[in-house]
Amino acid sequence: MSSPQPSTTRRLVILRHAEAAPAAASDHDRDLTPDGRAAAAAAGRWLAAEQHVPSAALVSDALRTRRTWEELAAAAGWLDVPVEHAAPLYSAGPETALDMVRGTDVDVATLVLVGHNPTVASLAHLLHDGQGNERAAVRMTQGYPPAAVTVLACPVPWAEVAWGGCRLVDFHLAGA
Repeated sequence: MSSPQPSTTRRLVILRHAEAAPAAASDHDRDLTPDGRAAAAAAGRWLAAEQHVPSAALVSDALRTRRTWEELAAAAGWLDVPVEHAAPLYSAGPETALDMVRGTDVDVATLVLVGHNPTVASLAHLLHDGQGNERAAVRMTQGYPPAAVTVLACPVPWAEVAWGGCRLVDFHLAGA
């Protein structure tokens, strides 16, 4: 009798940064508002409660995305999760973001990607296979505000993730 093969399903958590201050010395340097910090922490608590625990995080190097990750990770108790602050995510389109996901180490079971709109909303919509959580799919089509979180199950190794290839697990509005 053969033993069952380990599951290749990966979890991809896509998060738009929380509410940012309207101005700073540069767009790249915009920090979170107090409400943004609270929403990022709420997203972390929700992800932890739902047991979507990351093995790694891919975060734009902009201040607002780094701060979103810091607040989220602190609230969830994920202070030891390896983080890559990726400059290309700051201005990436969905294709570049997907390429970055595809470059994720094979040992990462759950990846959190923290980025900017319209990229993160497009990435979530384009990866969604039209199946899974119907209620979440409806909510996701109604907008992707700051601190919105999409959780996708991807049944293939990261290098093989493709458009329409992941199942929608949940969509959460942490800032609502």
